[in-house]
Formats: sequence, structure tokens, C-alpha cells
Amino acid sequence: MLKRIRKDIEAIFGRDPAAKSVLEVVLCYPGLHAIWLYRISHWLYKRGCVVLPRLISQFARFITGIEIHPGATIGEGLFIDHGMGVVIGETAEVGDNVTLYQGVTLGGTGKEKGKRHPTVGDNVVIATGAKVLGSFKVGDNSKIGAGSVVLKEVPPDSTVVGIPGRVVIQGGKKVGTLSTGVDLNHQNLPDPVAEMLLCMQRSLIKLELRIAELEEEREKSANQSI
Repeated sequence: MLKRIRKDIEAIFGRDPAAKSVLEVVLCYPGLHAIWLYRISHWLYKRGCVVLPRLISQFARFITGIEIHPGATIGEGLFIDHGMGVVIGETAEVGDNVTLYQGVTLGGTGKEKGKRHPTVGDNVVIATGAKVLGSFKVGDNSKIGAGSVVLKEVPPDSTVVGIPGRVVIQGGKKVGTLSTGVDLNHQNLPDPVAEMLLCMQRSLIKLELRIAELEEEREKSANQSI
């Protein structure tokens, strides 16, 4: 228990430069409070209690703005930064050293029973406002861009952006260092729509130059005929 509490605090110091002291972290970080209350509710939930764990979950939501269902499975070193609006569903599974920013949803789709929420691997970063919906896996060392809506499996060492989410970096083609530790540089994600617009712009410039050349040639031919 104490070892897990220590790891939860160390996760904050390792990923938040604003953290100044242990006392500040313990008293002022709602993400940490939500995780600790979840640990209590999950312990009760696993022993057959239903109402009390849900009451603890709702109390945690009231004081932190973060809702974690007692049935969710969460590993060590989870860091919820700011956290307001974060929702983690009943059958969600979260690996070790995962980072969630505000507004993230690990949710389900439809009314099916059983496993209906995502499984998030180790060292994953899910940026502000991202929605991961469905019973699939987000591979280890992956990053989900801000505002993305992910509806299908994400391979390990991948970067996903857009609505619906698309894998834009995988394996050797990477942003920052995905292979070691937790990479928090989720602001440096490629924009496939912007890249396509740039390609179209370059094509238009080439067409304009070619049209100008053809008009110049036509004017020369007309002058020579006169």
C-alpha cells in the first residue's frame, strides 16, 4: 500500500514540473485524490460490494471532477494532470506509467455486456479532450493527440490524431523518443489535414506557373503571326 502511494507521488514529480513539494502534491492534486479514492473503492468492489464503492466514486467525482468506475483496473504510476472531466469506465484497463490530461474519456459504445471499454498499455499519453471508445487496445508507448476520437485498435509505438483517430506515426517514424520512458511531447504531433492542404497548395502553385508559361508562349506566337 505505502509502496503504491509512493509511486503515485513519484509519477507526479516525474511528469509535472510545477510540483514543488510532497505536501503540495498530497494536498493540491485532484488527480492524486481521485486515484487514492479509486483504490479504496476498487478494493471494496473486488470483494463484492456495489453501492459503497459507487458512493465513493461519486464523492471523488464531486470533489475532483474525475470519475473512475470502481470496476476499472488501473496500474501503477497513473498521472491525471488537472483532470477535470476525465471519465474511466467500468471495464477499462489502464497500464503502468500512463498519463491522462483533462477531458479524456475511456468509454464504451452501445449497450453490450462484458468488456466494452478500452485497454490502455504502458507508457501511454492521452492528451486533452481525447475520447477512446470501445473494447480495443491502445498499444504500449503510444500517444493520442488532443481532441482525437479513437475507435479502433492502436498498435504499439504509435501516434494517433484526428476524428476519427488515424495512426500517423508508428515504429521508426516517431516524434521525440517513444521507445524509452514516458514521452510527454504531445504538442509536436503531425497534422495530416494540414499536410494535405500544403500538398494541394504546392500543386496549385505549379499549375499557376505552367498556365503563366503557356499564356506567355501564346502571346509570343500571336505577335510573330502579326
